[in-house]
Amino acid sequence: MDIAKWTLIIGWIFVLIWVPFVIISNRKTHPKALFILFFAEMWERFSYYGMRALLTLYMVKVLFKGMEGADIKALSIYGSYTAMVYLFPVIGGLVADKIFGFRKAIVLGGILMMLGHFTLAFEGSNTLFFMSLALIIVGNSFFKPNISSFLGTFYDANDPRKDGAFTIFYMGVNIGAFLATLTCGYVGEQISWHYGFGLAGIGMAVGVIVFILSGKVFKGTGLKPEVITLKPAKPLGLSWEAIVYIGTLIMIPVCALLLNQNELMSTLMLSISAIIVGYLLYEALRNPDKVEGQRLLVVIVLFFFHAIFWALFEQAGGSLTLFAERNIDRSIGGGIIPSSLFTSFNPFYIMVLAPLFSWIWIKLRSKGKEPRTSMKFVLGLAFLAAGFLVIVLGAKFFANADGLVPMVFLALLYLLVTIGELCLSPVGLSMITKLSPVKIVGFVMGAWFLSISLGNKLAGIIGTLTAAEGNGKVLSAQETLLNYTQTYLIWGVFVVGAFAAVLLLLTPKLNKWMHGIH
Repeated sequence: MDIAKWTLIIGWIFVLIWVPFVIISNRKTHPKALFILFFAEMWERFSYYGMRALLTLYMVKVLFKGMEGADIKALSIYGSYTAMVYLFPVIGGLVADKIFGFRKAIVLGGILMMLGHFTLAFEGSNTLFFMSLALIIVGNSFFKPNISSFLGTFYDANDPRKDGAFTIFYMGVNIGAFLATLTCGYVGEQISWHYGFGLAGIGMAVGVIVFILSGKVFKGTGLKPEVITLKPAKPLGLSWEAIVYIGTLIMIPVCALLLNQNELMSTLMLSISAIIVGYLLYEALRNPDKVEGQRLLVVIVLFFFHAIFWALFEQAGGSLTLFAERNIDRSIGGGIIPSSLFTSFNPFYIMVLAPLFSWIWIKLRSKGKEPRTSMKFVLGLAFLAAGFLVIVLGAKFFANADGLVPMVFLALLYLLVTIGELCLSPVGLSMITKLSPVKIVGFVMGAWFLSISLGNKLAGIIGTLTAAEGNGKVLSAQETLLNYTQTYLIWGVFVVGAFAAVLLLLTPKLNKWMHGIH
């Protein structure tokens, strides 16, 4: 029985029923633009998560196969890649705000990402591999921040439909991620790695084409900013648009270089983080409005806890994928589940649980018992630690003689980690808009994405601690199991648990500094 094929078929049937239901049940409530952007974002996430499901496995099993330190190299590159994916959208958002407008930025980003995925589909040198990832990083910087902002332009600030629109949009994100991990994972591992990467490129192409052909639906929105805030001076006699295109071409080889320079990338991330956090601290302490200053201090404190959460959460695309490959009993019904398919648990759980969590918060709010923001962060970290504790216990007490752990423990880990994500992630963006001083809210939002970027880089560093090489020899399944469980126990349980405890102690002070903001 080909369990992977049947999982893929059932997953697509579920989505083909669910997506039309969502659209039909909301088409009279929301503008058509929502469903076009829903579709575009769904395919963009299909391309990103499809590639992400294969990336670490491909590097370890193909690109660096036989090389000493293959795990360390692959996980370091994965950490740098995902860090840059979240680092550069601040620049792309700035370009859309001041020069391009949302629509041109989204199209440019989509085309660059599509090219990156298609070049990954060709077998070639390591240089081509890094250039492909760089194209995706730079393209994402234009696409990712602007499609969400563009959606917001179709609703007034106080439109009661707005929260529902973003809930539907977020569903598109997770449907794309769910389909990608099933489809690209299956095609990449069972048929050809390069076909899997190429399929991700096709998904991105579909999203871009639909977006371009929907210009009439968007009418006059998302075009060039009506008020250009940049000075009209033209450096080197070039227009600002030309400067952006030239800068984009320069950034592609720069990103490719940084991907293969782990120490340089780590230093860069730490330096940028220190500068930005230092500036936020300066703004908080010098603010003549004490209330505004203390609210900004809350953001600074939670910045670090947010980064720690993502450092362990993002093991999903790195060390946890390799753990599934080497130390999970993936046999079922006479077949073997490809290890990349386990990453589909997270988006599936989100699709199922997000409406439930929305209902829970509303219910608790009506009774005056909804947890404050800082307490939701505590819950997020606690569930994250509980997820890693489950996998450690599963490895210690239920692993067989071959060093294989029943897959139910990995499914439980993803369930608990997803619950933690739902407690913490949606709250963070809302918190920024409420606690930031109006004059620097955009900058603070960029800093918040930087905390995710920093967390992703830390994820790569933590992942290297699980490396399956020792003194030049490949480790056995029993030895890799020990590596994984020791790392997850120390970082996933003890470190995350300690951060949750510290934040719990800080909660009364943070609530006080929020001055009534909930």
